[in-house]
Amino acid sequence: MKPIHLIGVLALVLSLAACGSHSNEDGHGHEGTDEHAGAEAPEQGAHGGRLLKQDGYAVELAIAEDGTPPKYQAWLYKGDAPLPATAGTVEVRLTRLGNVAENHRLEPMPDGSLMADSVVGEPHSFDVEVLATVAGARLRWTYPSYEGRTVIAAEVATRSGIKVEPAGPGVIADQHEVQGLLTPIEGRVAEVTARFPGPIRSLRANVGDEVSARQALATIESNLSLSNYTVTAPISGVVTARNASVGGIASADTALFEIADLSQLWVDLHIFGADAQHIRPGVPVTVTRMSDGATVETTLERVLPGTATASQSTVARATIDNSDGLWRPGTAVKARITVERKPAELVVPLSALQTFRDWDVVFVRVGDTYEVRPVELGKRDGERVEILSGLDKGDQVVSEQSYLIKADIEKSGASHDH
Repeated sequence: MKPIHLIGVLALVLSLAACGSHSNEDGHGHEGTDEHAGAEAPEQGAHGGRLLKQDGYAVELAIAEDGTPPKYQAWLYKGDAPLPATAGTVEVRLTRLGNVAENHRLEPMPDGSLMADSVVGEPHSFDVEVLATVAGARLRWTYPSYEGRTVIAAEVATRSGIKVEPAGPGVIADQHEVQGLLTPIEGRVAEVTARFPGPIRSLRANVGDEVSARQALATIESNLSLSNYTVTAPISGVVTARNASVGGIASADTALFEIADLSQLWVDLHIFGADAQHIRPGVPVTVTRMSDGATVETTLERVLPGTATASQSTVARATIDNSDGLWRPGTAVKARITVERKPAELVVPLSALQTFRDWDVVFVRVGDTYEVRPVELGKRDGERVEILSGLDKGDQVVSEQSYLIKADIEKSGASHDH
């Protein structure tokens, strides 16, 4: 899928606004709001956390991050008066996108707060339920706290070229990117010369003509017999040079024509440094023509024993089929040599990757909702990247136009600074 033009991006933004794309920005740290953008921010307590009030009691809830992995922290109040941590209990129940449940029980700390021992994983985007007892009173609050999340109607996503595919097992290739040149195969180039010297009476082929073996190419008048004889093509191929003209003198020392069989061509690839130690014959090669991006698959046949004098590179050679004549000797190419293919438990396309804050991320879709997922990356090749953590098998990952999801989340203010 080709990237859509700027006008398409503008159209998407307008469509998203019309269909009610939304997400909620945190009030403090990771504490989200339960209203849409522009609504009044939640009340904050003395420690900068969200202040939850009910029946004359209050719980101030925050996510502590300074010097510790993100963990829930709370303070208890009766009215405006602080209470000791032992005066109650707090439990935070989270429901993440896809109905994934997560519980955090907070325990009293020496500093007078309550803190969970469990870490709140990224993204901090969920529906929150807080259950507390304060001085014997049972209290409950619920609110959404979203970040890195947006809603895009299915028809808008389809129109914008947004596609998803499930994260799953795959193969990561150990690949080397190299450059090279197409050359005729040795033994498939022939020079056509006169058997006897004499005037050239006719020429029947021009540069670029395809000729067959034993096809007549020229008529020469022999200086010895004064009779005409025919010069024929020794091989089938393409005339690559003509060094004669009618009325000129042919001699055995000067080629009249050069013919090359270009139905196959060598690809001479230049490999530098230590890469040459890892590349062996028999591995697959993808050759790409630099001029227009056309590709052809082949196999590496040999690594030449010498070193190219000018570049001090090792030359690896493959052969490509050129029966259609579209590849030409002297053409510069690049190639991807696949040395090894290793299975990976979880991979996604490279096109799924984006950055969000200081994370490497992908975007996961559940229904019409899209949400950021920070991921730990492993090995990658030219098409895929291994995911070490942050995704589960089967997660529906945006594989095309992922930058549009990022743009919409950033536009709607669904991110915050840590």
